[in-house]
Order: sequence, then C-alpha cells, then structure tokens
Amino acid sequence: MTMITKTTKFSYRRILILNLVLAFVLINSSGVSKAVPANATQAGAAAETGGQAWSSVSDILAHIVPPTFPDRTFAITNYGAKDDGVTDCTEAFRKAIDACSQAGGGKVVVPAGVYLTGAIHLKSNVDLDVARGATIRFSTDPKSYLPVVFTRYEGTEVMNYSPFIYALGQENIAITGEGTFDGQGSHAVWYSWKQVPGPGELVAMGDRGVPVAQRVFGQGHHLRPNFIQPVGCKNVLIKGVHITDSPMWVMTPLYCTNVTIERVTVDTQGPNTDGCDPDSCTDVLIKDCHFSDGDDCIAIKSGRDVDGRRVNIPSRNIVIQNCVFKDGHGGVTVGSETSGGVENVFAENCRFDSPNLDIAMRFKTGMTRGGFIKHIYIRNCTVKSARTGIGINMRYPGTLNGHATPVVRDIDIRHCAFDRLSQQPIVIEGFSDSARVTDVTIAHCTFPNTKARSIITNASRIHLTADQGDGLN
Repeated sequence: MTMITKTTKFSYRRILILNLVLAFVLINSSGVSKAVPANATQAGAAAETGGQAWSSVSDILAHIVPPTFPDRTFAITNYGAKDDGVTDCTEAFRKAIDACSQAGGGKVVVPAGVYLTGAIHLKSNVDLDVARGATIRFSTDPKSYLPVVFTRYEGTEVMNYSPFIYALGQENIAITGEGTFDGQGSHAVWYSWKQVPGPGELVAMGDRGVPVAQRVFGQGHHLRPNFIQPVGCKNVLIKGVHITDSPMWVMTPLYCTNVTIERVTVDTQGPNTDGCDPDSCTDVLIKDCHFSDGDDCIAIKSGRDVDGRRVNIPSRNIVIQNCVFKDGHGGVTVGSETSGGVENVFAENCRFDSPNLDIAMRFKTGMTRGGFIKHIYIRNCTVKSARTGIGINMRYPGTLNGHATPVVRDIDIRHCAFDRLSQQPIVIEGFSDSARVTDVTIAHCTFPNTKARSIITNASRIHLTADQGDGLN
C-alpha cells in the first residue's frame, strides 16, 4: 500500500505566518526560523502538521498482520539433529522444513540444546520455533553457505554466499521462540574480510548494468553474508529470539511486504553489524526490540546508485515503536542506500542509551544515490548521549561525484530529549544551493548546552519551534 500523508494540506508557509503573528521570530540568512510560542494556540498550530501524519499510523498497522500456522510440529531431532554442538545438523534442518512445508505448514521445533548448522532456508507456512535453552550455532566455514543465492550486498544485487537464515519468494514464514542464534562472527573469517577489496567491484558491475546472473561472488571473494534475510517474501514474523555475533547486517528483509519484527534482542559487535535494515520493503513494524551492535541499530534502505535506481523499489510505511538502542553508531537512521526512495517512516517512544552513538537520528545520502527521503516522523524519544543529536546530510562520503540528485524533505522530529551531546545538537547539510534539504521541523525538543553550535547549510524552510538548548543558534 502506498500511504498518502495529510501533511500537504497544512503548509509550512501557513505555520510561518502564524509564528509571525503570535511570537517573535528570528530568521537568519540560511532560511532557518526559531520560534518561541507566545501561547498555546501557536503551539497547537505547529503540532498540527505532525499530528495529521501520525494519524495515518493506524492505517499502516492495519496492513501489518503476523502470519499464523497450523497446529503441527516437526522437531529437528526427529530428522537426525544432535544437540551436542559438534554434529552438522544442516541436513536435519532441511528435512524438517521440507516435511513441514509439504504437510501444509506448522512449526519446526528446535528443542533445548546446541545445534551446529550451515545455511537454513525457510519455506512457505513454516515457523522456525527455537525453544528457551536452545542455541542454533552457525558454522564458521564459508563453504557452509554455498551454493550462492540471489541477494543484495549493501544495496547492489548479487549472487553471493547465502545468508545464514534465508527465504526467497516465500509466504507466511516466521522465526520465533526464546532461543539464541549464534553467528560466531568474531570466531570466523568474516570480520577480517572487511579489510579485503571486494564491494567496489560489485558496485562497478551495477553501474555498468552487468546482468545479475553474471555477478557471481561467493567463494574466492570476500562479501560477508547477512544473518537473516527473507527476499521477496510476504507475511514475515521474527519474534522473541536472541541473535548474537553476526558476520554482517543482522536482520535485513529485502523486497518484502507485511513484516513484523518484535521483541528481538540483537547483541553483536564487529564492522557493519547493523541491527535491522529493511531494504525496499513495504509495511514493516519493528517493535519492542533491543539493539546492541557495531553499526547503525536500525537503518532503512532501498538500493544503491545505478543498480538501486534500476530496481526502483522504495521502502515505505515503516513503524518503529518502543525500541532500545543500547549500543551502536546510529539509532534510527535512513540511508545511505536510498536510490529507490524512503518514505512514510514513523518512530516513537524509543530509548537511545548507547555510549557510542555517532548521530542519534541520522539521514544520509548523496549525489550518486538519487531517490528520496521524505515524510519521516519521530516523536517522544530520549537520547542518553551522542556526538550529534540530529543529522541530515546530502554529502555522505563516497557519494559526492555524481549527478543523481536526491530529494530530502518533510522531516518532522518533536518532543525528544537529548541529555548529553559532545558536539552539535543539529547538523543539516544539503549538497549545494540547488540541491537543498527542505521542509524540516524540529519542535519541542530539549538539547543540552554545547560548545559546538548547530550547522545548517544549503537548506530551506527549516523550522526550530519551541526547542530548548544553548547550541541551537
């Protein structure tokens, strides 16, 4: 579903007029307005735009319905799995999943114990249910994730090592329970691959339009697999599980619709171990999750550069609620892979507790990306500490030498509290005078006093309304 927000019915120009009538407004040469409400009437008018958009969340959530499964169980121990942590259980998982799918669906049950395996491929109507006390431990041998499968690597389509848990074109699939998925990332070769050239070759293939079937990586190359990735799937549920030690991005649904990710705990360190990256997906709910990882906690994406624009599938209708970001570089982020566009993102009631946050709320793109970032809404969040509170940037490193100008507009952040910031409260950087960030409202937010002042360049219609903090000027 493509949601049409109501924000366009109440223009930012009208808000500016109300501010002029009801309060003293300081407008500087960069096109930034800072208003202090004279009374409740003005405060209500400023809130109306965000409020109208938020009223659409219930419509989005009505389309996000977790799948249900027949009351049938298929224990992997009945198909040859051993819980000794040494026996290779890959074939047992495959047999149990096949039997469950062929019977019309149900639960593939993983009892308490430790089970070593290679890639697990889910099928329609299968719920992989991992019991409390159960650990699925993934092999450290890259050959365990062959043959190659269709996936994306950092936004470019490729034939690469299978994600640890993978599904292609399936419907009604789930990963549930109170058990643990152990990727053993720090014990394997994966993290050392970060230093080996590889992604540049793939990106060049995408830019040249090399057919995906000819972009075969896998063995002999060094593109790390993601942990959990359903591709082109409908009705997906990931709930309750604990995920540790991922080789790369942890949960990254790709080209999916109707996705629920609820009460998942991510605890992983290492390069590029983003917690959850919806990629060109529609109707996604991320709720009550706990993230402690080595990169962005949540990063919404939609493809990279020429290849992303060729696919041209946006991420839209994403709802994030009640999540905790215990460790990571960014909390709620969009980008930098935004070539298909990102719109209609709503994040509320989240807690940013990471001592390593670079930018708590971050939107990043550039001139090789194209696409758009628009209609993004964040409210009622708390940030314990970060370098920068809010960052909106069209000059992301590595994206400057291109001519695919992205659109970045209609971002609304309100009623958020930032306790400690080591640098600027706000950084908004468009690319140039003709490629600007526009129509951003930051309202009723509290920032600490900082020595570094906010930076706003190449931007228009930036409204700072009733915010508190000495570093905003």
